[in-house]
Amino acid sequence: MEKYSIEPYREEESQARDFRKEEAYLRAKKRVEAISGFYWHLASYVVVNAFLIILIAMNSGSGFRGFGPYATAFFWGIGLAFHFIGVFGFNFLLGKNWEQRKIDEFMEKEREKQRKFSEYE
Repeated sequence: MEKYSIEPYREEESQARDFRKEEAYLRAKKRVEAISGFYWHLASYVVVNAFLIILIAMNSGSGFRGFGPYATAFFWGIGLAFHFIGVFGFNFLLGKNWEQRKIDEFMEKEREKQRKFSEYE
């Protein structure tokens, strides 16, 4: 007769999976909130700066010429660019696997050079 049975409980496994699902959900929710926050920032940037550019240009002697009407949009745009990078990262345009694809492409070119070189020997 067996005195102790050390069998994993099915309940613990399911709870561990539930925690992983909950953590994944929380990460996804946080990501969606960050993206939503960026789009609200972008919308307010467009609306406020359109208003400011028109207001400053109409009340200044130089109109739409010069840096004055666009100064706020320029400096706020720098902050918006950093917000974009913080939300989407640097790999937004190139993709996540861009470096690996380029490495594979260059290695394939090297292999072709080696094949051509070995044909002449």
